Amino acid sequence: MKMVKAVVRPEAADLVADSLSDIGFASCTKINAFGRGKQRGITVGQIHYDELPKTLLMMAVEDEDVETVIAVIEEKAFTGSFGDGKIFVAPVERVFTVRTGTEGL
Repeated sequence: MKMVKAVVRPEAADLVADSLSDIGFASCTKINAFGRGKQRGITVGQIHYDELPKTLLMMAVEDEDVETVIAVIEEKAFTGSFGDGKIFVAPVERVFTVRTGTEGL
């Protein structure tokens, strides 16, 4: 099992989440965030914006589904401009449902 975390533009977050839901990945946590990438913000005229709004999408997926999830995120969040986002994949050792105490997805 893996934890997939995607930092995307806020305007792309719903499209990404809806597209993942459409192919069977309904569970997703969305967190509003601020950040900057390698470009260290943007400058518009004489104003420099150091941190830009982003949305963090998090979901636990089975190992065999990771590449599918990544492909959907890359396709739906892509604009071709700086700031499209990043995807992080990390192992998940165990998962529990709080209400029932059941282990696993």
